[in-house]
Formats: sequence, C-alpha cells, structure tokens
Amino acid sequence: MKYPNIREEELKNSVATDFFKDFDCDKIVGFIDFAVKVKRKSSNLLSLEDLTGFNDEYLLWAEAKAAPSDIVAMLTQLVLTIGKARTFDKMMPPPFLGCFDCEKIAFVPYSEIQHIFYQNDFNWKITPSNTETKEFRLVYEQISKILNNDTPWETYIFDFEGDEKELRRFIRENFIVGKSDISKIKIDKNNFIIIYNKWLQTVKPTIVVDWDVAKRNGIIDGDFYLADLLSQENKTLKEKLFVLLKSNYYEANRRIDESGMFASSQVYFSDNQKAHTLFWNKYERPPREEYWDYIVERRDLLVPQDVRERKGSFFTPQIWVELSQRYLADVLGEDWQDEYYVWDCAAGTGNLLAGLTNKYNIWASTLDKQDVDVMHDRIENGANLLHDHVFQFDFLNDDFSKLPQGLQNIINDPEKRKKLVVYINPPYAEASNKRTLAGGIEGNRGVEQNKTNKTYAKLLGQGNAELFAQFFTRIYCEMSGVVLAEFSTLKILQGQHFVNFRDFFLAKLEKMFVVPADTFDNVNGKFPIGFMIWKTSVKKKFVSITADVFDARKNNIGTKIFSAYENKHYINDWIKPVRGKTGENIIGKFPFKGNDFQNQSMIAIVHPNMDYNVEAGQFLINVNNLIEACIYFAVRKCIPAGWLNDRDQFLFPNKNWKKDTEFHNDCLTYTLFNNNITSKYGVNHWIPFSEQEINARDKFESHVLLSFLNGKVVPNGYANLFEQLEKKKYVKREFSPIATAVFDAGRELWKYYHAQPNCNVNASLYDIREHFQERNDKGKMNNTSSDRQYTELIGNLRDKLKVLAAKIEPKVYEYGFLKE
Repeated sequence: MKYPNIREEELKNSVATDFFKDFDCDKIVGFIDFAVKVKRKSSNLLSLEDLTGFNDEYLLWAEAKAAPSDIVAMLTQLVLTIGKARTFDKMMPPPFLGCFDCEKIAFVPYSEIQHIFYQNDFNWKITPSNTETKEFRLVYEQISKILNNDTPWETYIFDFEGDEKELRRFIRENFIVGKSDISKIKIDKNNFIIIYNKWLQTVKPTIVVDWDVAKRNGIIDGDFYLADLLSQENKTLKEKLFVLLKSNYYEANRRIDESGMFASSQVYFSDNQKAHTLFWNKYERPPREEYWDYIVERRDLLVPQDVRERKGSFFTPQIWVELSQRYLADVLGEDWQDEYYVWDCAAGTGNLLAGLTNKYNIWASTLDKQDVDVMHDRIENGANLLHDHVFQFDFLNDDFSKLPQGLQNIINDPEKRKKLVVYINPPYAEASNKRTLAGGIEGNRGVEQNKTNKTYAKLLGQGNAELFAQFFTRIYCEMSGVVLAEFSTLKILQGQHFVNFRDFFLAKLEKMFVVPADTFDNVNGKFPIGFMIWKTSVKKKFVSITADVFDARKNNIGTKIFSAYENKHYINDWIKPVRGKTGENIIGKFPFKGNDFQNQSMIAIVHPNMDYNVEAGQFLINVNNLIEACIYFAVRKCIPAGWLNDRDQFLFPNKNWKKDTEFHNDCLTYTLFNNNITSKYGVNHWIPFSEQEINARDKFESHVLLSFLNGKVVPNGYANLFEQLEKKKYVKREFSPIATAVFDAGRELWKYYHAQPNCNVNASLYDIREHFQERNDKGKMNNTSSDRQYTELIGNLRDKLKVLAAKIEPKVYEYGFLKE
C-alpha cells in the first residue's frame, strides 16, 4: 500500500505532488474532492469566463477516500455530486472522471458517463454519500455496466505501487499540457451538450422566436444550436438540417409549399448578433468531421425534457438493434431482408434501421420534420436508405392515403401485407404518470386526444393511456396480417390494465427476448423491455412464452416464462377479507401496495400508530390474522425484486397452504425478524422472547407474541388479549431447524443489546438496529455500525434469514402465490 494510515486531505496532497505536479490541483470545484487542470499563464487581464472558471481547462474531477474503497461506489458519489450541483452547466467538464483511495486510482472517460446526467425524472437532490437511496443504487448499477462492458476498462485502473510506471505513462499520454494556449475551445462529443447549455443562457435569448409557438410546431432551440455548431464562418455546412445559419440570420421552417415552391422563414437576432459573435469567438467551429454524424444523430439530447417525456422517445441502443435483427432472421429466414418489406413508423433519426441491407424494401417515417431532415442528411453521408422512402407521417393521426404510393400498394394488398414487417421502438408516453398525478399536473393530452385513441378507446379499455398500445392497435386493426417486430414493456403481456388489449389483439408471438430497461437512454427503473415478433396473420390469444434473457452486456443469462394473468385473483384479493378493524387489539399494520415485485420495497410492517403509506390502504394485524399476515409478508419479501421479475404478479393461492403448519411457522419466523415495528410509537407487541431468555433488566410491557408462540393465544375466539391470561397447558408452536436457527441468532442479538447501559427494555429489532447503527445528519439510519460484536450478530441473523427465505421460496410457487 503506497499511502498507509493517511487522512483524506493528506492523501489528496500526496497524489497531487507525486503524480500531477505539472498541473494545478489547488482549485476547489464545488464539492468535488479533487480536480486537476492545466496551469494558466499569469495575466493581469481576467474575463468573466476566467472569474467563473468556464475558461479553465480541467483534465480530471475525482472522488477521494482515505481507506480502501469500492471504485464503483466512489464514482457513483462523484457523479451524484456533479449532478446535484450541475457543475457541467457552470464550467467545461474534463476528459476524465476518476476516483482514488490509499491503494489505487481509476479513470473513466467523461463521454461514457455523460448520459447519466440527462436522465428523465431523476432526483438529484439526494445526499451523494447516502448509499441507501434508490438514486445511488441506480447510478451504481449504471456505472457498473459501463465499467463491465466490452471495452477493456481495466487499463484505466492503476495500483499506485504496482502500476506506477503505467500510471505515469497514462497521465503523460492523456493529460496533455499546453492546450491552454489554444485561443478557441475545441468541440467534441464530450462537450457539445455542455456548450449547448451555455448557448441557452447566452445566445438563445437574442434569437427573435416565440419559443412556445415554435415548440408546438416541432421546432426546438436545439435545431438553432446545431445550425451554429455545424457551421464555418457563420454558414451551416450541412444543408439538410431543419434550421440553417446564413451569416447574420437563420433560415428555418424550410419546406416545399402548396404551390410546389421552396419556402422558408428568416429568423434574426435582437442585438445585431453581438451575443452570438462573442459566444462563438470562444469555440472552434465546426467540430472535427468525425463527430458530425454522432452529434446530429444524438439530437435527442437537445430535445427539452418535457418534450421528450410527452413524446416518450427512447433511443434504441445499437447492441439491441443488432440482436433484434438476428432474431428477425431466425423467425423469418436468412433471406428475410430480400423477401420482406420493412416499415419503421416511429423511426426518430433511423437508428433502428442501421444494419439493414436492402434499402429498396425499407421505409421510415417519423412525426418530426427535423428527424426526417436528419435521416436525409445521413443518407447523403452513406446511410443505407432511399431518400423518397423517408418521410414525415403522424402515425396516430394521419390517413394512410398520405403514405408513399409504393408503401400504400403493399398495405392495400392482403398478400403483400403478410410480407410487411412493421419494425418499431414506439414511444412510451402515458396520459398520466406518477409525477403528474402526484403534482396535480395535467398529463400528456396528446396521448388521449389523437385520432387512433378516439377510434379505438373502447377496444383498448384502460390500456388507451399508453401511446405504444395505440400504435399496436392501429397496426393490428388497419394492417392485419403484417409481422409486428417491436420493443416495448411487458404490460401488453402481463399488465392488469391490458386485459382488453389481449382480448382483441389475437396474434402469434413467435419469439422474444428481454433486456434491462435502463440500458435505453432516458429510461430509469428496474424492469424488462422486450423485443417481440408477432405474426398478426395467425389469430391466437397470448397465454405464455419462454423468452431469452440478456444482461446489460448482451450476455444470454437464461430464459424466463412470461404469462398473461387472465381471470386471475391476486394476493391482495386473498388477504383483504381477513384484515382487522380499528379497535380489535391491533398490533401492527402494512399497506396494500400493488400485487407485483415493483412495489416490494413499499411492503413493511409498522406500528399501528405510525403514519406510513396511508393512501395505499392498510391491513390491520391482530392475532386472528397474524399467520395470514406473516405469510403475505414473507411471500412478498423472501424473493428479491430485480429488473427481470419487476412485473411478475403475486396471485391468490390454492388451498394447500392451509394445512402446512411448518410453512406457517417459517413465515411467522421470517416476519418476526424482518419488520419495522418501533416502540417510539407505542407498546411493542413483537418481542419473540421471554425476559429470562435475554436477561432483560425489567418486565416487558407486552407478551402477546410470546403467548402466541407458546400457544396461549389461539386465533379466532380470543378475549381480553392484553389482560393476564388464565394459566393452563398449551401446545407450543413447533419450528423447523432452519427457523429455530433464526430464533437462536436473534436471541443472541437481543441478549447483547440488553447488556448495554440505558437500553430500552421494550426495544424492537428496529430499535436495536437504530441503537447500534445510529443515524446520520440527515436522519437516515446508517448502514453499518462501529460495534464489531453487533455487526457480527446482526450479520449472523441476516445469514440465517437468507437460508430461511430460500426454504420458503419453493412453497411460494407450490401454493400458487407466483406462477412457475
């Protein structure tokens, strides 16, 4: 270890001196631990950009930890720190982000991380160091995928001692001194978004445009930015862009009018182009030509977030494009591109069609004229498409008579139509989502008010709130017989709101694969996105399919059966009839929250006096329904939630569970040592031990659970539960060896706690955890404790619970709570 027993500030100084002595490491950038920038030549003249730091040329922003630490966790904290402060909006980001501790240092190209900062619906307000937040876990997973993809990232991780020569060579070759002498900043794929954000503040306000009206007509500020960016001497070099810069004005809304003549609108500056000139004097335009296609193709990054969300557009990663085309070949035959026609009716900039070879059989349409222009420009630069086969078309509103005649001929011929593959990644916008509902905000009206939805609303039922379902409905109803090859969520297969859809959408699902949703741009959350190939000429109601499963690195990790939940009753239907009522000696409660895995984290047993998810409806627990409550809780929690099972539904079980007392007691044990009961809200009725067993310092306020375990409280027909019970012989509950091991581990933990000074004699498991782990300055319970014995005891208890969960899991399927 190069830097043993060192404090963080000392470590940062040592790393700066030992490896970055040729650079300036003194500048503090917000809350970023460590920054490396090019040394500036001394000057008495400082511009505003000098004072704000925008002209500073940073080479590295890094997170630092004194102790040996997880590289991904350090990078995650760094990304959350940068994202929270929006540092990239205030100064040019460096080529590299990094992290280091006393042993090692790691570097990641900023361009590989950049997309994380532009996610929809992401809460950047959380504390970056809090590893318990869902945002930390989400970014952690995204960075893990980046570090574990096919690129040899191990070449960017160096041990300070063992790899010292390689590290110095890496810094020498990549941290190039002298670039600060260049008068203009170069533009590349790393910084064009950052420069756009500065352009929004400086240039956009001087462009004479009513942006609200422009947005409604499909014109965005990003089109003006692209016109500026891809220009030389203030003249745009790519003629196919929707907006062009013509020296001292913009040419916009370029089109052929009704008379067949070319028409456009001229847009001027309000300040005689002064701000525009001053701004672009700092940058070298255009970027190197090798970046042009990337920048134009990623126009989606310039689309305002509200527009992205309304349209529901998500860029399809190239790895899934390639895989989907391989699956099409498997289903339709090796020569499918010569034997079938292809229409992408939600093409965006056409990336889904990359890799297809027969351009004479391909059509591409999109809602936005700007995207059509991008595709036309790509055609001129070698994209394998025909100019006349790429066109603007509003699929949910326009009549098919507006289609090119060649495509109309295929659609109007029943036999040719069977040879048409509608190949799409459709928009996923909803009429309303959690954010709009929670905030009282009006949802996406365009989802509900288009022509397709009005025509087929009754047919779709509750599914009419989803744009992608509207696409599939029009395709099925008006283009019957086509092959539909589509990317979508699995709602159409499993969703409760899509029962009506599955009733009328009778087609054979030939083949399917699923991938993690967060591999798509602007998609958050752990759930699967599937690629499905449907033959609409074969009328067959969907029942189930075995799908191939791929991880984020395109590794085939197995298969999974996905089934429709038709005419099924769900687990909440099973449990609701036995819920307690207020005043019935309630000892706990949990919220009704959906029937699937995506709501697993919300299921928690808490004290009846605690306000927790009250809007979801509450199941009140007493000894009459304690076994059912514990079965419900254990069934829903014993199998970890992940992206693959996110939409799996918990069902109404068969009757066989009733006679399995060992299953009852396993679930009871699992729940006793997994709940969130805390005594600060009132009497804790969930102590599973006697005072003698754990050497308690005083008598417990409640013996309800102990009496229940010893058979002194019999469900259904008890009276005066909280009064002293009549002494007589009772039959104790018998526990399996695995459940007994959990009790044994728990007993040792309780004993240790009760040996502490000033312990709470009525403490729950949650109270014990809080005592040893304490809370941070934000009020959140810490993940770990400095007490080694507690850490060992709680770890042992958790290990025993994992074994018990594994024992319960097969019963979940055997008794029908989940489908196999």
